Amino acid sequence: MTTTITRDNVTTLFPEIHTRLIGDELAPNATEGSSSSSKSGSSEEDLLAGYDEEQIRLMDEQCIVLDNNDMPIGYGSKKTCHLMSNINRGLLHRAFSVFLFHPETKKLLLQQRASEKITFPDMWTNTCCSHPLAHPQEAGRGDLESNVLGAKRAAIRKLGHELGIKAEQVPLEKFEYLTRIHYLAPSDGHWGEHEIDYILFVEADVTTEANKNEVQDTRWVSPDELRGLFRDVEEQSGKDKALKYTPWFRLICEGMLFEWWEKLVQGRLAEVTGEKKIRRM
Repeated sequence: MTTTITRDNVTTLFPEIHTRLIGDELAPNATEGSSSSSKSGSSEEDLLAGYDEEQIRLMDEQCIVLDNNDMPIGYGSKKTCHLMSNINRGLLHRAFSVFLFHPETKKLLLQQRASEKITFPDMWTNTCCSHPLAHPQEAGRGDLESNVLGAKRAAIRKLGHELGIKAEQVPLEKFEYLTRIHYLAPSDGHWGEHEIDYILFVEADVTTEANKNEVQDTRWVSPDELRGLFRDVEEQSGKDKALKYTPWFRLICEGMLFEWWEKLVQGRLAEVTGEKKIRRM
């Protein structure tokens, strides 16, 4: 049984966690303090050894640490938040998942994560998945409205970073917030995810220029085409039978995505937006 993590005990349970936001004068993805590439306990091997240099640098970004009700209780590096040794003790952080649809065809843009990624490399997933960071622009104030705004700002930042999509093609007002999902998924023996994930839909005609350190491939799919991709894997037949998918993407697809997608096509997405409860997966 894990100890309930609160603002009062989080820094005792996890000494790497702190409570200071990155300052307004710095960009959200600025990092402070020493680098993850040089941090390792004296009796612990450096788990980042051998990984891509840029992906190691990104492990210093500061994620928002949460209690089970999505209230911020601290801030910690991406490395700290994604270690299974911490996740297994209950450490939880905030994330977002963007589903970007073409406004005319209503097809969904998928990405295949780069081989350089430390967690879930080479797997196919939704358009963009990442984290609001511990910065006033993205952290929110604890209420759902400001948290959603922070997630949307982070989504615009990461769509640019990963896919080269310009901010003017995906303005804030185009994003629709649907719900939050709470899930846990190991990547390998050392790394994993334990997130409250903000689900964002956006319809936009975009130009992409993938950052190959983040994304190795992209594909636009219809609902039937996506079902066919999953069927190839399940039946181990067809040209896409070897593809792998991130666990959060499969969770969302199996439980929610196709219903939401149909609402989008019908012009009735407003019927499923703005959910206040957290879906526990």
